[in-house]
Amino acid sequence: QVQLVESGGGLVQAGGSLRLSCAASARTFSVPVMGWFRQAPGKERDFVAAISESGRATEYTDSVKGRFTISRDNAKKTVYLQMNSLKPEDTAVYYCARRRVNIFSRTAQDYSSWGQGTQVIVSS
Repeated sequence: QVQLVESGGGLVQAGGSLRLSCAASARTFSVPVMGWFRQAPGKERDFVAAISESGRATEYTDSVKGRFTISRDNAKKTVYLQMNSLKPEDTAVYYCARRRVNIFSRTAQDYSSWGQGTQVIVSS
């Protein structure tokens, strides 16, 4: 069973930065695509970013382009989301997720494993 554990969330002022981490359990990190999603209260879970197995290909939702950077360290079995220039509208619970195929998707249902989430609150 794949286990994903997010960390790094917290409270930050607008304009600040946070780095989220997603650690995967052993023998499960040779996985194709990893993604980050977020869910604000009362809203659906939305795509934020995804990264290919090699790390050479990435994809972002338009609202975070130029501010967020997804990366991965396969040796450490960890995916990161560096978030800069944070805005109050970035406030949400952030989840990392794993796909079983090496094809990007922005649809939550296409991801088979999920972490428990980490809360990010951006104050104005």
